[in-house]
Order: sequence, then structure tokens, then C-alpha cells
Amino acid sequence: FENYNANMNENEFVTDGKVSQDSSHEFLRELLRTVLVVLLIVLPIRLFVAQPFIVSGASMTPNFSTGDYLIIDQISYQFEEPQRGEVVVFRYPQDPSKFFIKRIIGLPGETVQVTPTEVIVFNNEHPDGFTLSEPYLSPDNSYSTKVTTFDLDTKEYFVLGDNRSSSSDSRFWGALPEENLIGKAYVRLLPTRKAGLYPGYEAVRTTQ
Repeated sequence: FENYNANMNENEFVTDGKVSQDSSHEFLRELLRTVLVVLLIVLPIRLFVAQPFIVSGASMTPNFSTGDYLIIDQISYQFEEPQRGEVVVFRYPQDPSKFFIKRIIGLPGETVQVTPTEVIVFNNEHPDGFTLSEPYLSPDNSYSTKVTTFDLDTKEYFVLGDNRSSSSDSRFWGALPEENLIGKAYVRLLPTRKAGLYPGYEAVRTTQ
């Protein structure tokens, strides 16, 4: 055993759980490479492209439940406008440290009227208004207890939870500023039985 070790290059010698100085340097180099990859590739993606969120609460049932694990697309809205019916995550206007998930109902410049049984939208294309058809809602859903009307500015959105009887949304705290938008729900990873792209999204139809 001693003769065998004597023939080894001292930089390769390993015994008693100790490694050579060259091996330690190689480990540090690999660690540094890994950190650089995270900083240069993974971190920018995490900050600017996609971000994970876990749903908490019942405001979006029956389409989203507590524990749903979502990946939020943060980059699409840099190139295209948010669309009616998209499910979005945003910073709560009254406390930006909190994140909410809701559905876009009213677009910039529109007027939204919420009644106990329906939502009516007024815009340039429909000056007399149109009623939203929302098949993603539960049949026993209750929109509101009274008729309320909201006028949206050019950089504001009207958002509602799918569970209208149990949701803190634009009916109570007003319009959502565009700057508060984080992105739209892109992938649902968990639970696996509900996994898929653009979870909960359905283009909102109109009824005349």
C-alpha cells in the first residue's frame, strides 16, 4: 500500500477523507460556475420572464383552489395588451406587498356595470353596452348586492374573482392600475390532474 501511494502524483493523493489542494480548487471553480449560471440565466428568468405562485383562498373557485401551483408569464404583457377573460396575478393596490389572482373583466377606457345577476360593459364598439357570458362561473354565483358602475381610465383594468360571493376585487377597492400587473397564469403544475397551459382561461363572450 505504501509503495503504491509513493507512485501516485501528490496532487491526486487521497486518504483519511482529505482531498488535495488542486481538487479543492476544482470544486470552488465548479461552485463559482454554478453561481454564475444562476445569476446570469436562472435569476433573470425568475425575475422578468416567469414566476411561480401558489393559490391561497377561495376567491377563484371553482377554477382555482388553495394549493394550486402556477407559473406566471411576466413577459407577454411587454408585447401585447391584456385581454378580457385572462386570469392574472397582480400587486394588491391597497397593499403592494400582497399578490392577488383575479380575472380581467373590464379593459382600459371602458365602463363596467355590475348588477346582482350580470356584468354589462360599455365601450366604443358597444356604446349601448353588452352583457358578459361567463360559463366559467358556478350556476349559483351571485355578482353583487346592488347595481354599481365603474369608469376605467386609459391604464386601468376591472378585475373580478370567479367566486363572486367571496372575493375582494374591483367591486370593493376599485380599478386595477396597469403598473400593478405581474402577468397572466401560464401553466398550472399542481395538482397534476388539473395541470395544463393557460389554466382557467376562456375568452369572455358577449350576449346582446
